Amino acid sequence: MKKVEVKSVETIKIPDDNNIWDVIVVGGGPAGMMTAGRAAECGARVLLIEKNDTLGRKLLITGGGRCNVTNAQQDVRKFLEKYTDNAKFLFSTFSQWDVEKTLNFFYLREMPTKVENEGRVFPVSDSAQSVWNTLVEYMRAGGVTVLSDSSVTEIVRESTKDKNTEKSGNGKVSEILVGVKIKSGKNSGEVVRGRSIVIATGGTSRPETGSTGDGYAWLKKIGHTIVEPTPSLVPIVVKDKWISRVAGVGLKDAKITTFQNNKKQEVSRGKILFTHVGLSGPTILNMSRDIGELLKYGEVAVSLDLLPDFDHGQLNKKLQEIFKENTNKKFRNSLGSLVPSALATVLVELSLIGEDTPCNSVTREERLKLIDLLKGLRLNVDKLLGLEKAIVTSGGVVLSEVDFKTMQSRLFPNLYLVGDILNIDRPSGGYSLQLCWTTGFVAGTDSATKSKA
Repeated sequence: MKKVEVKSVETIKIPDDNNIWDVIVVGGGPAGMMTAGRAAECGARVLLIEKNDTLGRKLLITGGGRCNVTNAQQDVRKFLEKYTDNAKFLFSTFSQWDVEKTLNFFYLREMPTKVENEGRVFPVSDSAQSVWNTLVEYMRAGGVTVLSDSSVTEIVRESTKDKNTEKSGNGKVSEILVGVKIKSGKNSGEVVRGRSIVIATGGTSRPETGSTGDGYAWLKKIGHTIVEPTPSLVPIVVKDKWISRVAGVGLKDAKITTFQNNKKQEVSRGKILFTHVGLSGPTILNMSRDIGELLKYGEVAVSLDLLPDFDHGQLNKKLQEIFKENTNKKFRNSLGSLVPSALATVLVELSLIGEDTPCNSVTREERLKLIDLLKGLRLNVDKLLGLEKAIVTSGGVVLSEVDFKTMQSRLFPNLYLVGDILNIDRPSGGYSLQLCWTTGFVAGTDSATKSKA
């Protein structure tokens, strides 16, 4: 079997196959690294298998490369409200490892954090590499062995009999999991054996990072029920052609309202980002799943209130002040104090007020229509971007088949399921990574304890 080839992880020769690992973790993302590090910390001999040539590819690009580690909401009940109906499954898990323990974990390993808008927690370094380094050092300290550039092809089962009745010849035949089959150069088809197996292969978002849904197929084959994955937190594409001219423009605070058949559907407020094809940013991502559902039933429009702190009357007064201060200037140069310049140029065109019109010549009727535009910039949704652009996906193993006190499968007691492999919806804002830290820690603890028993 090949040696470890993961950057910054020591090269350790893997023992021959007559030895059985205490814990095998499949998947080297955040949940897998936390699981492996914790299991090793508890005294287990741990093997982490990663299909890429390095660990944590998706981790390194999350949060635009800054890595939104968690959310600062430390009240467990309020935190879990963000997982909506799934919260009832997660109380026992989060009672063992919560936000406070996550923050302490990184702080004690000399990775300070900071809190930004909406409680989002980032490394002070503003670099996901800091998180990666912390997790790799955690694994190294426990002696985790990493097998990189190696794909798992299936979970291996063996039949066994109940020893209590085996002598009578009436022993009940059942199946146990004994390891995984790997594809690694000359070692294709080789079985690596382990007492406990943890699946941390993630969902299907950003497949270029290795998240291609492999784990779903293995788990379905051994009897688990899988909800078909779909994009969850994903940017939207709009039909309006002018959108490409404001690509890269961000608004720190906007109110977004969705409409179908001119009926209001959902309202949210927060950051948005204009892209070459549509809209992104935390608020849009969190609304995207509902927008996707609406698209199944017809056309969807999004209305943007660009200045939510002003009501119509206040904005009317503000525009009158601006036009008075710039009385002899042209209208096209008047909106830069309200919105970013690239967006102001587009708004001037959409207002149908002549761009060379002097500010003192803008009529009351034109001003009121401009207010309607600023308070209700309408865009027509075309579609959601695909899995390749999704931050996370919905879907995965149904939660009733998992014991959340331990993260064990209810079908096989030595199988553990963590992170994005589970069918748990969550918003943007640190909730995905916290799910990885929490489920990984719990699974690492229990799998190590059971394998050493």
